[in-house]
Amino acid sequence: MSASSSSTSLNIIFAGTPEFAATSLVALLDTPHVVKAVLTQPDKPAGRGKKLTASPVKVAAEAHGIPVLQPLHLKDDATVEQLKQFDADVMIVVAYGLLIPQNILSLPRFGCINIHGSLLPRWRGAAPIQRAIEAGDTHSGVGIMQMEIGLDTGPVLLEKSIPIAADETGGSLHDRLAALGASALLEALADLPALQSKARVQPKEGITYAHKLSKQEAEMPWQLSARALANKVRAFNPWPVAWSMLNEQPIKIWHAEASDGRGHPGDIISVDPHGIEVACGEGSLRLLTVQLPGKKAMAVSDLLRGRPDAFQVGSSFSFVANTHAG
Repeated sequence: MSASSSSTSLNIIFAGTPEFAATSLVALLDTPHVVKAVLTQPDKPAGRGKKLTASPVKVAAEAHGIPVLQPLHLKDDATVEQLKQFDADVMIVVAYGLLIPQNILSLPRFGCINIHGSLLPRWRGAAPIQRAIEAGDTHSGVGIMQMEIGLDTGPVLLEKSIPIAADETGGSLHDRLAALGASALLEALADLPALQSKARVQPKEGITYAHKLSKQEAEMPWQLSARALANKVRAFNPWPVAWSMLNEQPIKIWHAEASDGRGHPGDIISVDPHGIEVACGEGSLRLLTVQLPGKKAMAVSDLLRGRPDAFQVGSSFSFVANTHAG
């Protein structure tokens, strides 16, 4: 297929699961390209009732009449044969969640390409958006990558960079990168063979891994610096949400900023409508929006009007390294 014909219409298999991926799928549906089929993770229990729930990608696909495949894995011959029937020019993979074997990577005419939410080779892996904020990075971005067997090791076809704002959260950066990824994907598909011919091999220097997030690691280790903890709060908003134990109750911390107070790490050193000041290993963290057990997240100024005794100077947050946050 020539570069000029690729710019008109490609037959596509789309593999993805969460909202980040659904953004790109929806963008594809407004182009001349044809999404022949969608691969997504099997429906999973969600909510208090543990009702089986379709992924955002499945919801988008079914709304547009696109065939949906939900295999438990991609290792069986039947799945490979099924994918062959779609005669795909390219398979687009976005946060799919299953390993793709070599026989499927090489199945489409132009192979498989991936949208990854970081500036590779920094933050390969499962949680690049949150890890960039947690580490205090000043920039993030998306890469359109030719997929290989290795974890996010393939050559980069196209890359877009954006600054990380000082008040950026995991949620806000996720939404910005989802939109940027969709835009970059459409740009890449317009001239895919040309981009593949000059793809950038990832350097061996600067490789970091963005390990999967967990509720346990969202607990606040107050011996760290206020700056590091402020980054953690931003990165883990809206999930898994930073938290700490106070008077044997888990308190979720949605919004906070670094300050220059001093005291023993974890001690509450001041309480007023401007925030709850908690001493850290270096400086202090001013908690601005918190969530008490069984309640909604509230600005500290609002919370103190109804519960002026909820936080007391001299009380201490503890670090227990368990899963009380629930």
